[in-house]
Amino acid sequence: MNADDYYEVVAADLDRYAQVPDDVLMEIVTRDGACMWLRADDEEPEWHDDGTGEREVAARICAGCPVQRECLELELRVAGPATVGVWGGMSEDDRRALLPVWLVRRAGAPGREGEGPS
Repeated sequence: MNADDYYEVVAADLDRYAQVPDDVLMEIVTRDGACMWLRADDEEPEWHDDGTGEREVAARICAGCPVQRECLELELRVAGPATVGVWGGMSEDDRRALLPVWLVRRAGAPGREGEGPS
């Protein structure tokens, strides 16, 4: 699968969240997100324990997260092109490449016409 196809598949997968309000997504991500559980349990991850960079450790945490897509949807809405770090298991470069595809799909979605990131 080439990169363009990959971003189209991810954007299509996110369509299921088009009608979910931001506050509901935020509640889901903060309640169920793997990174949030680390914080809630006062188990700050060892960001540099084995020479691994912060983003690689974050990506590892995201890999097992049950709410990756909800997190990704929320980050696209809130940060848009200003996104940084790892969200929804994707790097900022990948999210920036995904954003235009996501925006095109949302421009045609019922009930969200003309809406971009909030």
